Amino acid sequence: MKIFSALVFAVAVAQQALAHYRFLGINGSGDYDYIRLYQNQYSNGPITNVQSTDIRCNLGAATTTGTLTVAAGSTVTFRVYTSISHPGPLLWYMAKAPSTVNGWDGSGNVWFKIGQTGATFSGGAMNWPSSGLTSVSIKIPSSLRAGEYLLRVEHIALHSASSVGGSQHYISCAQLKVTGGGSGNPSPLLAFPGAYSPQDPGILINIYYPVPTSYTPPGGNVWQG
Repeated sequence: MKIFSALVFAVAVAQQALAHYRFLGINGSGDYDYIRLYQNQYSNGPITNVQSTDIRCNLGAATTTGTLTVAAGSTVTFRVYTSISHPGPLLWYMAKAPSTVNGWDGSGNVWFKIGQTGATFSGGAMNWPSSGLTSVSIKIPSSLRAGEYLLRVEHIALHSASSVGGSQHYISCAQLKVTGGGSGNPSPLLAFPGAYSPQDPGILINIYYPVPTSYTPPGGNVWQG
């Protein structure tokens, strides 16, 4: 009986992990060559406390990894393992390091949103364009100043978000060295934690009944750089 119970538990854990997802290699790199390694990389588990420091770059994320050189105005792509399997928005943020990004923790009001994909509405249904994606891409703003940055990709799963703490946040942070660019001044500047509240309507929401007719992702406006 004990062996059977252990087997059932192992299968349940495996099924839960398969329902979750991670953002891994960037621009064809190895999984964590330029992405900060976090402690739940094997369970694929989400962050559910938006007031925790883990909302920044995932559970106990390291502050060091490789740094990828990219040009302002170019596109970067993350591989999704295995695919985005829950409904919700896809969000992108960046933060400029004071000097070298390697070892910088990304604390303070330094983050700005550079892109998002929310919901679409048709025939009384709420749809999520990010669902099922096996890779996700974002353009680095052309007017972004040269320097070293964290790039934060986040998908918020809303299938259980009708109660506080029910939203699931799947996050990775990559280290970038941006070349070229211009003299843009990104705004608004946000902090993680701090950018989200547990009661934000983009986080605390029932997406099933009654079906919403509009949706605004959390985290403020996108900087049009």
